[in-house]
Amino acid sequence: MAERSQFEELARQLSAVGAVKRDMGRILPPDCPAGSAAVLTLLGRHGDMRMSKLAELLSVDMSVTSRHVAHVAARGWIERSPDPADKRSRILHLTPEGAAQLDELSLRTTHLLADRLSDWTDDEVGQLIRLMTRLRASFGDCRSAPARLPHP
Repeated sequence: MAERSQFEELARQLSAVGAVKRDMGRILPPDCPAGSAAVLTLLGRHGDMRMSKLAELLSVDMSVTSRHVAHVAARGWIERSPDPADKRSRILHLTPEGAAQLDELSLRTTHLLADRLSDWTDDEVGQLIRLMTRLRASFGDCRSAPARLPHP
């Protein structure tokens, strides 16, 4: 197992990832803030879903999810249809305009990453992807019960 000093440095580096995320947020179009981009991304990745599932994937409460959904729906990027299994519920799905917006977001993100990592090798980028994927898997479903911390 790694030493305490390594975990402390890892914690510092993970905190600094916030700066990377903020930089990525600056490239979003003015009419598509981060919450809207997250809605489009999740619908693009997971397909049609109920609002409750979207809230779960966003790790936010229903009121926040409703605001994000209202924003993207007002722009015609998603549609809300009655759920055949429960008429009180709505199924969210991307419209062609939403898919186009998602493509634009992906293009912007890809260009930013290609620019910022232009001096990285393909192997280094691949290694970062593998390690970040593994890190995320180690944390599992962060929406579930709080982590059990060992006593010092």
